[in-house]
Amino acid sequence: MVTKTRPMSPTPSRKILHVDMDAFYAAVEQRDRPELRGKPVIVGGPPRSRGVVCTASYEAREFGVHSAMPSSQAYRKCPNAIFVPPDFSKYTTVSKQIREVFHEVTDLVEPLSLDEAFLDVTSNKLDEPSATRVAEEVRRRIEARTQLTASAGVAPNKFLAKVASDMNKPDGLTVIAPGMIEDFLRDLPVRKIPGIGKVTERHCGDQGIRVCSDFLRFEEVELIRVFGKAGRWFFHLARGHDPRPVVADRVRKSASVEDTYPRDLATRKEALEELERLADLLEGRLLRSDTRGRTVTLKVKYGDFRLVTRSRTLELPVQTRDGLMTEVRELLDQTEVGKEPVRLLGIGVSNLVGEAGEEQLYLPFPTDPDA
Repeated sequence: MVTKTRPMSPTPSRKILHVDMDAFYAAVEQRDRPELRGKPVIVGGPPRSRGVVCTASYEAREFGVHSAMPSSQAYRKCPNAIFVPPDFSKYTTVSKQIREVFHEVTDLVEPLSLDEAFLDVTSNKLDEPSATRVAEEVRRRIEARTQLTASAGVAPNKFLAKVASDMNKPDGLTVIAPGMIEDFLRDLPVRKIPGIGKVTERHCGDQGIRVCSDFLRFEEVELIRVFGKAGRWFFHLARGHDPRPVVADRVRKSASVEDTYPRDLATRKEALEELERLADLLEGRLLRSDTRGRTVTLKVKYGDFRLVTRSRTLELPVQTRDGLMTEVRELLDQTEVGKEPVRLLGIGVSNLVGEAGEEQLYLPFPTDPDA
């Protein structure tokens, strides 16, 4: 299934693919366990635990289940779902097969995680001038080798390619031609912009910004004043500008998760429950990338917007939820949590190393800390 906006412009430009596997972990489980096919599958923590959803099959997504949702909430939405614990060693093996396909096409491959990556195919090993045909070939080879489907976006830059890959899921291909960028962005809801979560979406709505083209009403300095550094990103993306190259050897420096709460947390018990949920999410990210961190950081924003961070550097790197929480509990003692209301909590790790001690690949993409 291919959605094309318009024939490609003759104007020279980069040709970028964003390839994203469809419900990757759940799809692998359904592939390997025929009894799960066609059924709502949730990969993540058990339904009555404090765990979270890593991935939900499309059958489960029809009930409103999505990644990072608490497993208990997912169970309430879809009580007939089959909950499967994640097997990251298996997913990593499949991911290596997928990356082999990418490197058969181009050396300019920038992974985001086990199941998605950017590829620059402006020049490619297939000697194929059409980026659309390259994307079709990549998707064909992935399915032939793994029996899994991938969706892809083709565009002149990374921002547009990433948005495009999500437009026609699952098993879809969307091409944004250079001549269609303005039309494409005109009515794109801000929630579709990578990095804009629920809180920033509400903040945009307060400014009368509901679609991407609404950013065009503002000067860059105005957007920076309202949104901080992200304002500069919004100013340029609204015009379809994204000069970031696909970089194959980008070093990851940190990984973190955080959340802002609609109601301030009043007690230490409430804060610990939220931190356990965040630690579970962060563990998943670290496991997916075979990454560990030597420095653990706790971030707290109080109800009066005071922001504090507390960090500890360890002799041995940590990766698991239990290891993270051991450090977080001690760092929490160095804050006023439980005495002062809390509006935001976050956990981060830095000084990252891989399973064998090597530093990891990373894509720094603008993110919404409140998502």
